[in-house]
Amino acid sequence: MGRPTIADIAREAGVSKGAVSFALNGRPGVSEATRERILRVAEAMQWRPHSAARALGGARAGAVGLVLARPARTLGVEPFFGQLLSGLQAVLSANQVALQLLVVESTEAEIEVHRRWASEHRVDGFVLVDLQVRDPRIAVLEELGVPSVVLGGPGRHGRLPSVWADDREAMLSIVDYLAALGHRRIAHLAGLPAFQHTQRRIRALRDSARRHGLEAVSVPTDFSDAEGATATRALLARPERPTAIVYDSDVMAVAGLGVAAEMGVSVPGGLSVVSFDDSVLTRIVHPALTALSRDTFALGEQVARSLLALIDDPSAAEDLRTPTPRLTVRESTGRPLGTVG
Repeated sequence: MGRPTIADIAREAGVSKGAVSFALNGRPGVSEATRERILRVAEAMQWRPHSAARALGGARAGAVGLVLARPARTLGVEPFFGQLLSGLQAVLSANQVALQLLVVESTEAEIEVHRRWASEHRVDGFVLVDLQVRDPRIAVLEELGVPSVVLGGPGRHGRLPSVWADDREAMLSIVDYLAALGHRRIAHLAGLPAFQHTQRRIRALRDSARRHGLEAVSVPTDFSDAEGATATRALLARPERPTAIVYDSDVMAVAGLGVAAEMGVSVPGGLSVVSFDDSVLTRIVHPALTALSRDTFALGEQVARSLLALIDDPSAAEDLRTPTPRLTVRESTGRPLGTVG
C-alpha cells in the first residue's frame, strides 16, 4: 500500500475530506468525538503530513540539512567532523530541530540534494561546509532562498552569512614556531586543493617561508591516512628531506608518525610533526603531537545558533569570526639535529 492520503482517512472514518483536514490541522469545524475518531484512524494508517503540503501551508519542517560531499570512509575516521556534528546536534536538539545528514560523492550530487530538499520543504535551512575556491553551491543556495550558513571564510560566499576562523593566522603561528626552533626545510601535507581553506593555508606557508628564508613545499592529499602515509614516505625518501612536516588533519599526522617510525626517523630529533587539528588522537600517540587546538564542539554549536537565528529572522544574517586556533606544543616538535639551542 502506498502513502495514505486524506481521502483514504476520510473513507475509513466515514467523514468528508474537509472534516479530516480540520481534525488533522487542529482547526474548529468538527466535534471532539469526530476529531478523536479521525486522529485514531490516521494513527492506525500511519499517516504523516506531506512535506510539500506543509510548505504550502507555511509550516516549518523542523529540520536543517547538512550534505557532505566527501568519501564516507574518510569521514568515518575524522574526529573533526564527529565533534562538529555533536556541537550542531546539541543546539538543534535543545530547540527540537532535527539534523538531516546525507553523505554524497560529488558537488553535483550535493547540489541536487539541496534542490530536492528545498523543493520538498524537507528542511528549514542548510549548513554548508568545505567552501570551494569557485563554489557553485553558493549561487544555488542564494537562488533557492533557503536560509543557509557557511562554515568557512572570510569572503567568497556571496550573500550567505558565515562562521569562520582565520586559517592563515593559524598557519603563520606554526611556521613562526618552527622557524624559531631552527627548521629551514618545512613540508605541508595539505588537503584537497579545491577547498578555500587549503589554498589559504598554502599561501600562508609560502608567504611565511619567504619572510623567514625557508624552503617550503605543500603536497595536496584527500585528508586520508593512506595518502598521508604515502606522501610522508615520499618526502622522507628525498636526499634532503624536510626537518618538519605540517599535516592538515590529525589522522594524516598520526599516519605520518607511523611512517617516520617505520623508516627509522626519530621524532622529534630527526623530524618535527605538527597537526592542524587537535583531538584525542594527537594526545594518545607517542610522542604526543604538537597541534592547533580549538573547541570544535563549540564551533558546531555556534553554527547551529547562527542558522536558527537566521531561520527566525532573515535580517539576522552576519559573518561571525571565531577564535583563531592556538598552537599547543607537545613532544613531537623540537630543534632539528645539528642546531644549537
